[in-house]
Amino acid sequence: MPVITFLPGYRKARVPQGATVLEAAQKAGLVMNVVCGGQGKCGKCIVRVESGETTFDREKFGVLFAAAELDAGTCLACQTHVFSDARIDVPARTLVQEQKILVDARPLDVPVHPLVRKYALVLAPPTLDDPSSDLARLLEGVEHSGGPAAAKVYAPLDVLRKIPVVLRHGRWRCTATVALVPGGYRLINVEEGDTAARLYGAAVDLGTTTVVAYLWDLAGGRVLSTASNYNRQISCGEDILSRVNYAKKNGTGRLQELAAASINTALTAAADAAGIDLEDIYEVMVAGNTVMTHLLLGIDPAYMIAEPYVPVVRRTFSTTGQRLGLSVAPTAGVFTFPAVSNFIGGDIVADILTSGMADQDEVSLLIDIGTNFEAVLGGRDWMLACAGAAGPALEGGEVLFGMRANPGAIERVRVDEATLEPAFETINDVPPVGICGSGLIDLLAGLIRACVIDRTGQINTGIDHPRIRMGRHFPEYVVAWEKESGAGKDIVITGHDIRNLILSKAAVLAACITLMDAAGIAHDDLATVFFSGAFGNYIDKENAVTIGLIPEVPLGRVRNLGNGAITGANQALVSKERRNALDRIARTITYIELNADPGFMDRYTQSCFLPHTDLSLFPTVQRVLEECRLRRGAQWQG
Repeated sequence: MPVITFLPGYRKARVPQGATVLEAAQKAGLVMNVVCGGQGKCGKCIVRVESGETTFDREKFGVLFAAAELDAGTCLACQTHVFSDARIDVPARTLVQEQKILVDARPLDVPVHPLVRKYALVLAPPTLDDPSSDLARLLEGVEHSGGPAAAKVYAPLDVLRKIPVVLRHGRWRCTATVALVPGGYRLINVEEGDTAARLYGAAVDLGTTTVVAYLWDLAGGRVLSTASNYNRQISCGEDILSRVNYAKKNGTGRLQELAAASINTALTAAADAAGIDLEDIYEVMVAGNTVMTHLLLGIDPAYMIAEPYVPVVRRTFSTTGQRLGLSVAPTAGVFTFPAVSNFIGGDIVADILTSGMADQDEVSLLIDIGTNFEAVLGGRDWMLACAGAAGPALEGGEVLFGMRANPGAIERVRVDEATLEPAFETINDVPPVGICGSGLIDLLAGLIRACVIDRTGQINTGIDHPRIRMGRHFPEYVVAWEKESGAGKDIVITGHDIRNLILSKAAVLAACITLMDAAGIAHDDLATVFFSGAFGNYIDKENAVTIGLIPEVPLGRVRNLGNGAITGANQALVSKERRNALDRIARTITYIELNADPGFMDRYTQSCFLPHTDLSLFPTVQRVLEECRLRRGAQWQG
């Protein structure tokens, strides 16, 4: 089998003849950007073949590169097959790098009332006159200290085995840890002496790409530290579908291990920052989408992507840290959020909990956008939800210079409507190497306000300006010149990029309109439009309305939830009331399958314009476009 050597780190992998460079890289432990799941669409897994016999379809995939780049061996790792020993150079930007992860949670507006408590006890030792059992003596002590009645507390065998030694070594001074779990109270630990102050819990957002953890002092009711990192499952596929396919090849166990390892990395970093012992973490609350939750639990998710698309479990589920391989107290309770369907998971239930919309009589719309999107419409008594594929364009995929929110990504852009010159900001204030999702939304809105593009997204090459030109394959607008970029070339947005962005935003808007039509709700009836997740947190609200990503409502009604999943997980961790609300919220939601809705494709087609075919739905944008038409006069092509 050929040996593939990856430069500059000299990592090696042995693979069968005909394997892709991407497969070899994954075997060598390199995590490449493969936003499209290895279909050759996103153009992010760029490598250069230095030596070896390889094949790459230049005619089909070479449009992404200049002729000189192709002649130098530049190609896509996912579409390059190896047939001999080879040396492959991997540029730094091809690898998954440090990303701007949204860690911040909203302040809690609920009283801290955790479901796990510690009771410091001083017990009377047994005598011939008082020969009650060790367990009865312990549980009676808990009851006398304000805990649940002794008869209501279950003691599992592994804890029961510890009790006689702990009580006697500790001279009958001990601390009992009791948790309220589905089915009642459970004694989850007993320790020598008074350890009541060492009671910690963790809230975790298990995302497809990233993991965020909050470490709580449950006794004191405060956050001690936070940590974040990548979900290690990325090495098995960037998107949900690729991971489900990996699981189908007997990979469920491996994906479970990677999910647990990702959480452990975050918990270890948070515990180190707080100076606490991981084994003093007695409760973990995990919010994740339906597939991520199944994979963490080690449940095969394959049936969720086959008709009739049924998850194995929808309700709130609990187990122990030991059973999942988490580096917490072995008997610590691990709780997962309930799901609604295969695509409306615990992360969306956490978003709803964070927004408070389930407690309001008014109708609100909640949107969480990534490669896939979820939308929820409703209030206290009812909710409708749907999900779909936004495509990777809004996250930088299928866009020539699109990228994740890594250092050097243009995250803010403003196009001067008079001079057509852009002003931009990059993550970490370094020279730009690409454009992330929030920057792409800004750019699209700026270009239509400046009349550089029409409502179909076509670039007006009739405008005489150096930044507007015909590229190798498509018209393009230059965002940053080579001399100011860190990419070694001009950074541009092409007509093809713009069309992909429009198709992505159209899917989101059409889904929102589908929910509103199903409920008989007009734009003016929306009390609030909530954005959740990293993408929604960083995009400009006005620009989102301008391009028709969301229905037009007064901007004061558009609110960013930030990382709604971690905020919801925090609430469910520390509040009995909020945790009890989870299954009620999930039962309130009715899921609408967009593929089965006869009107969705019509709404999608109508949304494939900026902002929509019916401008009366976007009166503010309509006025902007009329002013634009007057400014540009004969140059206007729309």
